[in-house]
Amino acid sequence: MGGLSKLGPPTRQVENKMTAYVIRRLLWIIPVLLAITLVTFFLMHSIKGGPFETSGKSNDAARLALKEKYHLTDPVYKQYFYYMEHLVQGDLGPDLAHPGTSVNDILGKSWKPTVVLGLLAAVYIIVIGVSLGVIAAMNRNTLLDYLSVGFATVGASAPNFVLGIILVVLFAVELHWLPAVGWAKSWTDWKPVILPTIVLGSLPAAYVARLTRASMIEVMNQDYVRTARAKGLRERVVITRHILRNALVPVLTVIGPITAGLVTGSFIVEYFFAIPGIGRSYVQAIQGRDYPLIMATTLIYAFVITIANLWVDLAYAVVDPRIRYT
Repeated sequence: MGGLSKLGPPTRQVENKMTAYVIRRLLWIIPVLLAITLVTFFLMHSIKGGPFETSGKSNDAARLALKEKYHLTDPVYKQYFYYMEHLVQGDLGPDLAHPGTSVNDILGKSWKPTVVLGLLAAVYIIVIGVSLGVIAAMNRNTLLDYLSVGFATVGASAPNFVLGIILVVLFAVELHWLPAVGWAKSWTDWKPVILPTIVLGSLPAAYVARLTRASMIEVMNQDYVRTARAKGLRERVVITRHILRNALVPVLTVIGPITAGLVTGSFIVEYFFAIPGIGRSYVQAIQGRDYPLIMATTLIYAFVITIANLWVDLAYAVVDPRIRYT
């Protein structure tokens, strides 16, 4: 299997095509995000209730004053144009649940725990998922294969909150090894990140393990693998260069969106472990009908998803040089 320059146009032309492809994909993000803001904004305002609705008796005058202050008494289309006017200036709007605080401030404080947790879970998924899939495929119908498939089955069957309860009861309540809730206060405070990382990454890791195993077994039955072994190549070279490299193509398809979802925050995991991240802020924003915060977190999620999909498309060419950009 040759390189790009042998199978296709010259290297410089390939680089130019890749650059044009990346620019075109990045430009497409603009209309995608615009459409998401439009749909999310009008769907959000179509639901009855609002951020200042309270049960029982309330001060109608104060509530009306707050609505007028935040333009909630205007028609919805005017509210949308007002929101977009500030959005293009980098202003995500005020946090309606905390007067005097902006959404920029809320996200500025909550992005770091979410990103750290997401990246740790992504590493856990790739290392555990791919490793178990490779071990199971290379040891089919053995004890290692059964153990790997068993882990994948259990991991794929247990919801996040169920796994979280089991791990908290075992390691925090009974053994007192790890804290039940909270987040790391410094880089040396590593214990609080263990349980959330395992809970967040176990289900995707199980899925990646099963997908890697199936893809590995399919590639191992291909003629070019038998030819490589017949040539006398070492087994390690056959696995890394011929089997694993081609088997990772379908795995990359799911790792990109999974990583995007992890980085933008798991609502259940962050809320369960009281982690001050974007996911927890999003849950609180929905409960309080905090429109600007809901819009901001939705846009962040959409942006990360589009970037992750672009990264996956580019990674295809690294894994499989036969793939071309047009």
